[in-house]
Amino acid sequence: MEPPRAKSASHYLSQQDVQSAAAGDRTAQRLIYEATSDRVFRLMVRMVGQQDADDLTQQTFVRAFTKLDQFNGESKFETWLYRLATNEALQHLRREKHRRTKELVVEPTARHIDQVEQYERAATVRTALDRLDPELRAIFTLKEESGLSYQEIAVTLGIPEGTVGSRLNRARRELRTLIDGSWE
Repeated sequence: MEPPRAKSASHYLSQQDVQSAAAGDRTAQRLIYEATSDRVFRLMVRMVGQQDADDLTQQTFVRAFTKLDQFNGESKFETWLYRLATNEALQHLRREKHRRTKELVVEPTARHIDQVEQYERAATVRTALDRLDPELRAIFTLKEESGLSYQEIAVTLGIPEGTVGSRLNRARRELRTLIDGSWE
């Protein structure tokens, strides 16, 4: 029996939803967008920063809906979508050619010292992430922010699963070095 259709972002996307969207069904496309756009946006914020995340999220969905007929069901739909989003972010970073530090949004009520310290630490981590090689940043973000497994990351990025582990370890080492160097 198929799970009941829900209108929330936690809706389970069925193969039928994807097939209907590929056939041009706007309702199915909206369902896919509502179920996955928040996660794609969070990935984009981590990959390219707040300023460009909206545009790249939209570009990802435009590309996804034009390529839905290429989704073959060998992986989860979300994994396929993350691959498109990651490629879109990496292409953007390559076109940009320079990495600029993205500012974090701060709540206007940040008056307490520990909130300021927390903001400074978050800014340091964000700056360190921005300085990581884009491919390492992608792996780190897909694992730590999106919670993908090594296998899902391997499929998303088209690399061997063992490479995911070694690059994730390298990303963590480089982040630790960058963060430790800025707090000294």
